Amino acid sequence: MPSLDRAPSRPSPADLAAAAGRTIPDVIAPDLAVLFCGINPGLWSAATGHHFARPGNRFWPALHRGGFTARQLRPDEQEQLLGYGLGITNLVARGSARADELTREELVAGGAALTAKIDEYRPRWLAVLGVGAYRTAFGDRAAAVGPQPTKIAGTPVWILPNPSGLNAHYTLERLAEEFARLREAAAPGPRGV
Repeated sequence: MPSLDRAPSRPSPADLAAAAGRTIPDVIAPDLAVLFCGINPGLWSAATGHHFARPGNRFWPALHRGGFTARQLRPDEQEQLLGYGLGITNLVARGSARADELTREELVAGGAALTAKIDEYRPRWLAVLGVGAYRTAFGDRAAAVGPQPTKIAGTPVWILPNPSGLNAHYTLERLAEEFARLREAAAPGPRGV
């Protein structure tokens, strides 16, 4: 039996090339405290079937350091998020090497699909990881990191910085601080407050 402490094997270059366009399932359930929404799966995630799987992506460390999980989960433990009242989806389902490969039309269509998903699953908060993608998907050029003045399908929205290692504007410490701000806002209380 393999050790639970070992990291999953790394996808080969051929695995990564074959992952272009592949989708991965959401980690989702009704009435979550927070549904995190990435931009789209990177090739590493598409190859492994796990969200935010590429080494160097800071989602999992920021989630833990921000106080959402008792320990830092690995991408292959993503289903454990449901036990914390958390889930993950993406604006655009198809995997790509970089988010800038997505078209405006894909992001806008993804925004409509996300709205329908929010309406169906009714999370207490939607956290979108990437302000630029949110601006395009929802036509809100004024959007900035933090809570938004508008809701999607009745659900409050919080924009977090993109946790990709390519986002040099935010250190892990600053990312964790932003995650902690959301965690405090998402603490139990009346819906939408």
